[in-house]
Amino acid sequence: MNTPDRSGVGTGKRRRPVPAIGEVVAPARLGGSFRWLLASSWTTNLGDGVAAAAGPLLVASLTDSPVLIAAAALLRWAPPLVFGLYAGVLSDRYDRRRIVVLADGSRAVVLAVLVVALATGRLDSTGALLALGLLATAEVFADNTTATLTPMVVSADDLVLANARLQVGFVTLNQLAGPPLGAALFVAGQVWPFVTQAVLVAAGVLLIRRIRPVAHVAPPTSNVRREISEGIAWTVRHAAVRTLALTILIFNVTFGAAWSVLVLYAQDRLGLGAIGFGLITAVSAAGGMLGTGLYGVITARVSLGNVMRVGLVVETFTHLGLAATTSALVALPIFFVFGAHAFIWGTTSTTVRQRAVPAHLQGRVGSVYTIGLYGGLVVGAAVGGVLAGRFGVTAPFWFAFAGSAVFLALLWPSLTRIAHAEPTAAA
Repeated sequence: MNTPDRSGVGTGKRRRPVPAIGEVVAPARLGGSFRWLLASSWTTNLGDGVAAAAGPLLVASLTDSPVLIAAAALLRWAPPLVFGLYAGVLSDRYDRRRIVVLADGSRAVVLAVLVVALATGRLDSTGALLALGLLATAEVFADNTTATLTPMVVSADDLVLANARLQVGFVTLNQLAGPPLGAALFVAGQVWPFVTQAVLVAAGVLLIRRIRPVAHVAPPTSNVRREISEGIAWTVRHAAVRTLALTILIFNVTFGAAWSVLVLYAQDRLGLGAIGFGLITAVSAAGGMLGTGLYGVITARVSLGNVMRVGLVVETFTHLGLAATTSALVALPIFFVFGAHAFIWGTTSTTVRQRAVPAHLQGRVGSVYTIGLYGGLVVGAAVGGVLAGRFGVTAPFWFAFAGSAVFLALLWPSLTRIAHAEPTAAA
């Protein structure tokens, strides 16, 4: 009796080969340069996630001043607003790969100095805040320029897939894995999370250097103010991109208002105690992982315009659901769905913008988005704090729902046009 050949050889059937993990994560059609870019992005995202938890813990261990502890958070928000537009000019003017190498290399140097100061017991709260500010500033230049590299190394048709893969690293490593790892390392020894981040950032520099040089023509002018004005003017004149920028600004005002009091909401409204904020973050990141898995399936069947429409509906009703409930069992699934939406929306909006903006303006138009994003969060946080102080912790969520609903109704007809914007549509 012959034993069946389970490999399919000699049976007339050929088994479909199982793709290698590298092909699943970053298909060969995206190119070797994108794979190096992806590896660098994932590596540095893990380091940034470690620092997201370790930085505030470090400042809190060196001082009990609420002002200085709050300054640590401010130093993460301020640099994008202060340096975002200038970072956009640099990335449109000079070798983009070199800018990322220099920015992340500078971060590695600052981290090395911080590690030495910690190890020798010479670090005080002022030194820690200075280091955190320098790290956040360098990150502005690295992040803005990294975003301009993607459309230079992959085709327009592959931007959806490429941006989805980049967002995977942000969600899973920066938001989900990094913060708990950073907290655990800090407990083991204050110096260890910063040693870890230094190694990861340095590794990211080595990986980004493997990208093949890509053609990039700098604008003819050398006037920084004029170049910034060109980026702003192009955004304002391009109807679809202008609307998308306005959407990000408005929805970050409403989001920032609600999320600015999320710690109080978790404790006072949901009764989750001290672990509430961490649990919410973890659940949202888990939702982002679901969005990661479903993104290719969704965009293969649903147009980007309708993806954006559904996403903004989800965000609007997220605020309503959280405002209305007092149950953690209801709120946590809402945070899970919102996490999936955040990943899908972020990937889609980035892809739409990259497809519409000419290569030589990617950095400056991207910096306009950065200003809108962080400006909206800052304004929203101020509004949320005032509303919560006067009317209770749910007031910012009701404000977020009402504001989002009004703007969504006004924006609804334009979303499909935004998703199909082309560079030639510019005025």
